[in-house]
Amino acid sequence: MMDPKTLAYDFDEERIGFGEPETPLAPHTPTRPPLATAGLALIGVGLLSLVIQSLGFALVASWPGFLSAYLLPTIGAILYFCASQKDTTPGIKHDGIFFSSLLSRGGLGWGAGIAMTAFYVLIYWYPQYLGHHGDAPPNGLVATVDPLSRALTGYPAGQWFLYGVLYTLFILIFGVRMAMKYRHNRYHLIRTASVFFSQFLLAWFLPNLLVRFQYPYLEFNGVWPLKQDYLWPSKVSHFFDPQYALIGKLLFVWAIGLVIATPILTYFYGKRWYCSWVCGCGGLAETLGDPWRQLSDKSTTSWHIERWMIHAVLVLVVVTTGVLWADHQWGWFGEWSGPLKQWYGFYIGAIFSGIVGVGFYPLLGSRVWCRFGCPQAAILGIFQRIFSRFRITTNGGQCMSCGNCSTYCEMGIDVRAYAQSGENIIRASCVGCGVCAAVCPRGVLRLENGLPGDRFEGAENPLGTLLAALEKPKIYRYESWDNKPLPSKDE
Repeated sequence: MMDPKTLAYDFDEERIGFGEPETPLAPHTPTRPPLATAGLALIGVGLLSLVIQSLGFALVASWPGFLSAYLLPTIGAILYFCASQKDTTPGIKHDGIFFSSLLSRGGLGWGAGIAMTAFYVLIYWYPQYLGHHGDAPPNGLVATVDPLSRALTGYPAGQWFLYGVLYTLFILIFGVRMAMKYRHNRYHLIRTASVFFSQFLLAWFLPNLLVRFQYPYLEFNGVWPLKQDYLWPSKVSHFFDPQYALIGKLLFVWAIGLVIATPILTYFYGKRWYCSWVCGCGGLAETLGDPWRQLSDKSTTSWHIERWMIHAVLVLVVVTTGVLWADHQWGWFGEWSGPLKQWYGFYIGAIFSGIVGVGFYPLLGSRVWCRFGCPQAAILGIFQRIFSRFRITTNGGQCMSCGNCSTYCEMGIDVRAYAQSGENIIRASCVGCGVCAAVCPRGVLRLENGLPGDRFEGAENPLGTLLAALEKPKIYRYESWDNKPLPSKDE
């Protein structure tokens, strides 16, 4: 209830001399830069060409058709993002995100999620609707990339070549958006360039070049267990096939070397060296998925689900690999090994990592697969949590509890709780993307490497700390994201 003095307060600006404004202020209507308009025009022309070719009307399976359908929209999108951001103040811009239908699970967001999910369903199980018909010449959408496929691989295009082209272009286009948005931060500029060149060179160009020279298709930015079949007998046998001679053995040595190098790199740099700088899944999440990063679930319930699910998938891929090798060597499992391999490929490789992992960006955030399912992230997370030098340091005295860091953490970590406690962030799930530090208005957070012993209490006994964390994890939560009473930190 207001006091009488406040209620009696009277302020008449006209009576004391301010007067009426001479000209009424017109509402502000932002103008689009001419280059941005030109970019949208190029996107429109390119998409029109793509539709015309997909329907078989003109320019089908030709270089002019390919360039008009893919190069024009790519240039247009880059122009649009550069022109739209060029004259703005560098920094993170969150205005209107939670009022956007596309970015906050509104009708447009659901529409985008359904469209992306439908595309993945077609790619995996109904490629004929995209124009892939086995050994027959491609048509439809697949035929639009046929000239590039024949030039690079020597073979007609298929649905997976189409997917690789689109995947790489989306990382490029939205990587430019990411670079313009975070252009004030050198870390993000370098990291975004790294994920694009890793995707382009290691995951698309070199693997397809191997196919041209009759070698097995192998993505150089992948490693077991994320690429689960890389250590399965059927794949390993390719490396020692006499027809591949020296190159096959070199590829096998590379694969084993990467497995050995993984814990070493994680010790020095945390899992960010892979999850945020090299991995194709992470590359798409950090570029195309960036607009939806704030949708990650921050509740304690989702954290418990995350811990169980990601390690369950890790156990499953280890068991599947062991079963396949045991059956290959000794025939122990007979008819069980084949269905187990197919089951993992269908439910984990296709549905979880593909359809849910990417198709659900507009609904669940950009790192659903990385957070809940990736077995490689699970292994790297264990190393990072206990044995790594990487940490995000906090300066709790400067924290004003704005919550930006927690809101825009794509892994669902309540970063603010660590800042308020003045403790280093050493979560296994953290991919070291650095957005939490970039959106902090006070410079509270810093990505650092240091001696392992000063990262957290108990660092001198890493195995004991790991077992204790498995038995009774420590919960960091500044406020109740799930509207439940706050527990103690040791609950």
